[in-house]
Amino acid sequence: MNTQDVWAEIDLSAIAHNVGAFKRMLKPGCRLMAAVKANAYGHGLLEVSACALAHGADALGVARFAEALRIRKAGITAPVLIFGHTPISCVGRLVNYDLTQAVYNMDTARMLSEAATAQGKKVRAHLKVDTGMGRLGILARGAVPDVADEGGMAPGLDEATVICGLPGIELEGVYTHFATADESDKGFAHQQLFLFTAFIEKLRARGIEFTVRHAANSAAVIDMPETHLDMVRVGISMYGIYPSDMVNRSRIRLKPAMSIKTRIIHLKQVDAGFPVSYGGDAVTARPTTIATVAIGYGDGYRRLLSTNGRMLVRGISAPVLGRVCMDQTMLDVTDIPGVRLGDEVVVIGTQGNESVTADELARKTKTISYEVVTAVSERVTRVYLGTKNLDKKHGG
Repeated sequence: MNTQDVWAEIDLSAIAHNVGAFKRMLKPGCRLMAAVKANAYGHGLLEVSACALAHGADALGVARFAEALRIRKAGITAPVLIFGHTPISCVGRLVNYDLTQAVYNMDTARMLSEAATAQGKKVRAHLKVDTGMGRLGILARGAVPDVADEGGMAPGLDEATVICGLPGIELEGVYTHFATADESDKGFAHQQLFLFTAFIEKLRARGIEFTVRHAANSAAVIDMPETHLDMVRVGISMYGIYPSDMVNRSRIRLKPAMSIKTRIIHLKQVDAGFPVSYGGDAVTARPTTIATVAIGYGDGYRRLLSTNGRMLVRGISAPVLGRVCMDQTMLDVTDIPGVRLGDEVVVIGTQGNESVTADELARKTKTISYEVVTAVSERVTRVYLGTKNLDKKHGG
């Protein structure tokens, strides 16, 4: 029995479905990396990792060393790629735990090389190539961005060549990241793909080969099959959320994995003209039944939803009344019959014939669905439903 006042239900069978749906889109031999950074986009790092691997994922991707370490300490042995920076103090353990590190500049490469050589070991790495994101990676472009000329690429090629020759590093993979694959115009994404493949070919001409090439994120997997290469990286859509309104949703049916629920913890009747919440700027226009629910911005429910959001009570939409507080939010339930203390309230998810989606909350708060789900705080208990037969030691 769930005794929490606010909780997130994570449907592991939905994640299993989504992983399977993406696997069926791939050509034979193409691997799938499940992106589980940021606590698996708010869904739970270890539970989602085990589920994804048990249902077809071949590897995991995280942003930070601490995330990768948690995975290894849980007994998960599948390949784990760290996309971001690993502090020098952690490099020794990175080697010991057989983790794979993104190499995006000479400093990172030398740090890894020295640590691995000192231990008499080799560290696995993937070379990150910047083809137009401007974030991490060795630059693949010259002064003319859509021309993959040897002269313009020379600095990046030279840097990559030196990195590939460092002792103690096993550069098994190379990858890039698309900046606009989730937009309707795929022109820039195709330009990035062109630069990426040209960069790899020029390295091959220098005698440098990679086992795994990957570029596709969720949007590219859906809309751009030519980007699938040797492996794809599925993030937001593994959790049942489309990357944007501009991808072709008819190509894959996703099931949302997260529902957020709370309870009514207080009910009161007030007269017309009653000010509600901080600032008193929300004033009732009629005799009103106010339901206080146990979720606020401390749980990740944004203040931008003040007098703007809605939740579901007894299958009926109840508008947010006044400003969202840290720990509670008030709803107008005047028109909902039979409301009682303890009633379950849906913040994200479905109740009866009504639904509130992460996309809806994103639109109302002028952000993206990624932020909505990753913002769900740690004090919101995760309750796991669905698939239970998960092997955390599954190697993909």
